[in-house]
Amino acid sequence: MAQRPWRRTGMKPPAPAAVGALLALALLALIHLPPPPDHSLLLLPASSSPREVAVPLSGGQAHRGGLPMSRTRLRREQAPGRSRKRRGVERDTPPWLSADDLQKMWLLSRGQVVSKSRVPAHGQVMRVGLRAVGDARGDAKGDVSPASPEGDCQDGRCGLIKRPGDLYEVLAFHLDRVLGLNRSLPAVARRFSSHLLPYSYTSGAPRPVIWWAPDLQHLEDANNDQNSCALGWLQYQQMLQPHRPMPVAGDAPCSSIPHSEWSRLALFDFLLQVHDRLDRYCCGFQPDPSEPCVEEMLHEKCRNPAELVLVHILVRRSAPSRLVFIDNAGRPQHPEEKLNFRLLQGIDSFPAAAVAALRSGRLQSLLLESLRLDRELWESQGGAEGLRPLLRTIDRRAQILLRHIQEHNLTVFEDSPR
Repeated sequence: MAQRPWRRTGMKPPAPAAVGALLALALLALIHLPPPPDHSLLLLPASSSPREVAVPLSGGQAHRGGLPMSRTRLRREQAPGRSRKRRGVERDTPPWLSADDLQKMWLLSRGQVVSKSRVPAHGQVMRVGLRAVGDARGDAKGDVSPASPEGDCQDGRCGLIKRPGDLYEVLAFHLDRVLGLNRSLPAVARRFSSHLLPYSYTSGAPRPVIWWAPDLQHLEDANNDQNSCALGWLQYQQMLQPHRPMPVAGDAPCSSIPHSEWSRLALFDFLLQVHDRLDRYCCGFQPDPSEPCVEEMLHEKCRNPAELVLVHILVRRSAPSRLVFIDNAGRPQHPEEKLNFRLLQGIDSFPAAAVAALRSGRLQSLLLESLRLDRELWESQGGAEGLRPLLRTIDRRAQILLRHIQEHNLTVFEDSPR
């Protein structure tokens, strides 16, 4: 009979107890081995919509309405040298959003609704007073004092709730910041549940909320109160004439607004196809019969340029030489063959930083990086994949604008400080 190995080597067979002990030690070692590294986060494609972690702008608990950050961005934020501290806000946020932008976005997305008021002649638009959680006024015990709509708005704690169909205005705000224009008011998407609001505002659909600037300058004329100055199309075109000396402030309507402001406005409105400011009569394209400019018989006035006026030309009393862009919802579905080039008429130069962003080839990715901060908009639109058709449309218009600049040998100018 063949010898067993341990007999051939002169070793004694191990006792059964010893074998059991060795097996137990081996099992313990296997149990305590560290798990293999998880590479799943590193394999996410750039276009995917990873699970997001809510990160409030000003700290506090994570919640649905906060401003989100993907796992990948969260890892980047935690890496050495990535965080930036601005006025107490320390987050890995895009550099084109200022600390003031972030604070206003936080108020709009999380502020408690404490008052409401209708905006005359603006249909479904509702102005609401907002208070940050823990913002106690007038009571040592911490109870919120009775709301004063006018007082809250004068203190910069109000927002305009607009229609669900105006959500494009939130994307317009981020486009404004990505391009370095900085003329739009902060905007976020939000779902409301406040008992102070009518049911139509709390039915679950996200709506855009726009920060209410307390010092917008309005004309006293009740028929023209959506302007800071009355300006006709012919006057506007005369102001844009090259080599024309700038008039002294006060000697003509809107005379304190420099040429560069109109260039910013024209570029912005062309990308979004906003007609209401520079071409509310739809003179620059053939409108469909359902267009408001046709239904209201405005389009007929195109035959007489002297009757054409500009609308929503607004400035703030604190900065009378800077335009404020409002009502920026634009037309995401406006067909390319009907793009309104009249919006660019008379403009012979554009801001260098904005043109550089359009030329970079990164416009879509920059917008996605910015839009991720608005969790409500991001989720309601289906994340990156849901937003890409809109972003491709803007990018396509950007390429058409760049071709227009090249074909007409237009120039760029350096931007003034923010």
